[in-house]
Amino acid sequence: MLTNMRKASQHWLGKIILSVVFVFLIAGVAIFGVEEFFRAGSTSSVATVGKTSISAEAVRSAYQNQLQRYQSQTRRSLTPDQARALGIDRQVLAQLVSEASLDQQTATLGLSIPDAAVLRAIREEKSFQGANGQFDPALFFQTLQRAGINETTFVREQRAVAARLQLAEAVASDLHVPEALREAVHRYTTERRAVAAVMLPPSVVGAIPAPTDEALKAYYDENKYAFRAAETRAVNLLVLDPQAMAKPDAVSQEDIAKRYEADKAKYGTPERRTIQQIVFPDEASAEAARKTIEANEAPFEAVAAQNGADAKNLTLGTLTKAELFDKPVADAAFALPKDTVSQPVKGRFGTVLLRVTAIEPETLKPLADVQADIAKTIALERATDGIEAAHDAIEDARANTKPLADIAKERNLPLVSSASMSAQGIDAEGKLVEGIPDRDTTLAALFRAEVGGDNEALRTKSGGYVWYDVTNIDRAHDKPFDSVRDEVAARWKTAETERLLAAKAKELTDRLDKGETLEAVAQSAGLTVETVSDIARNQPKGDLTADVVNRIFATPVDKSASAEAGERRAVFKVTAATMPAYVSGSPADAAIAKRFEAALADDVLGEYIGEVQKSVGITVNQTAFRRAIGGEY
Repeated sequence: MLTNMRKASQHWLGKIILSVVFVFLIAGVAIFGVEEFFRAGSTSSVATVGKTSISAEAVRSAYQNQLQRYQSQTRRSLTPDQARALGIDRQVLAQLVSEASLDQQTATLGLSIPDAAVLRAIREEKSFQGANGQFDPALFFQTLQRAGINETTFVREQRAVAARLQLAEAVASDLHVPEALREAVHRYTTERRAVAAVMLPPSVVGAIPAPTDEALKAYYDENKYAFRAAETRAVNLLVLDPQAMAKPDAVSQEDIAKRYEADKAKYGTPERRTIQQIVFPDEASAEAARKTIEANEAPFEAVAAQNGADAKNLTLGTLTKAELFDKPVADAAFALPKDTVSQPVKGRFGTVLLRVTAIEPETLKPLADVQADIAKTIALERATDGIEAAHDAIEDARANTKPLADIAKERNLPLVSSASMSAQGIDAEGKLVEGIPDRDTTLAALFRAEVGGDNEALRTKSGGYVWYDVTNIDRAHDKPFDSVRDEVAARWKTAETERLLAAKAKELTDRLDKGETLEAVAQSAGLTVETVSDIARNQPKGDLTADVVNRIFATPVDKSASAEAGERRAVFKVTAATMPAYVSGSPADAAIAKRFEAALADDVLGEYIGEVQKSVGITVNQTAFRRAIGGEY
């Protein structure tokens, strides 16, 4: 783990990678659960770690970077509420606090990274090396520019990251997984059990008498949450989508033909040629060699060898004309008949003779086959170009209090309307409401809005917009008993069956514990005994569900127990528990050690970071923190 961390620190993304590691390391440190940790201060900084301040700008920048990385990975946008629900704000602050704590600790311990070490790390970074394998200053500065980091900041961060890693390695390197832990893991993963079991179906409890009204009412009162109506909303959504606005039928044949001619490469494959080349120092020697080949005095390959060309490098490859960046060579090669030698060609790297050994003709789909796709492409481009103008026009209409339904009708746009929709987008009939773009984002916005609210249009992933109005809110509420009486009766019967089944199972297990055989107990209940062996932990087998298996592993050998198995209940007796002998130093033992080394190092390092944070002292200005990440909440 530490080796990988050390490698990660040697390139410009090292800080990001290390920061992510630290986020997970401090997950177990209850810095956010300590009441004194969050106390507002009078300073403008977001947090103070010992004598080090964390500025609002540092928090804002780190938060935005983390947000962008998450959205890029998940390919969906996040609202501020969603980001907070995921804990991204706290992760970022925890990251910055950890970095500041360790920076202060490295300074206290006198750990520092010399300039020579930082310079060597930069020069050895592959991202900054050119084609010759040497450090390329231009590439270095271009890379930093793309990352939005200046040289001074980059070097300072590299030095700080390297110092943190040096400290982390001193704390958590060369940790050994204790043998007791390795043996416990071996026992846990390799133990296998065998049981004798019977499965009790609901029928063993007999017919369930009809409940009294008092019993149903009591069950209803005890389980009102199960009969609660979720909040629903009446909504209208106006969708402005480039795909819906696109009118392929309005694209003229002339425009389709022009686009076809301009983009022919998209509708086929260009001609490819296998090209051989011999490079000469001047035109005269190239001409002499050409005449030798034409006179059949020596073949092309022999002439190449005479001029010091390696037979392995004689062929440039099978290339398109566009792939040959040397234009004179490309023009000559693609004008040359197969198996003939060219006139001397003055290229960028000298005078050459060319020979084409194979030709793959170009392929091209006829216009008739692709015109529908071209029309769709052109129509979508035009719709996308006009999306902002349409947006502004709709905003103007909204400003004049025109209803969404009227705007949709005037502009021939789709209107999604539902008189009763749940937060999952389900209507009153239990059907999915169709036509809602970017469902997760849009539904979340709908259930944050209020009736008559002035809602901002949502931008969709396709480049369009969604306007929405909430016209009514039916808040979550308990359904009256009379309206759900049948449902209450059904749930009561299920619960009563489960209760009686559990009681029957206990009766049978009590008899087993008193010494009766499982066969005798099963026969008295009209059931069949099933023997199951080689049961692995956490893995269902046959009629034994995962819950039953977990109960089996929690029951001592020669003891009985029962567990739910869907609608049935399993009554079992554990007959055996076996496991292979633990052999210290075996390949399996080594694999366990390797698997737990990283976790052990992370735990130790996490504990160390927690102690460092306690020793240096941390305060956080909550108001400044909320303001830095973009809003009060």
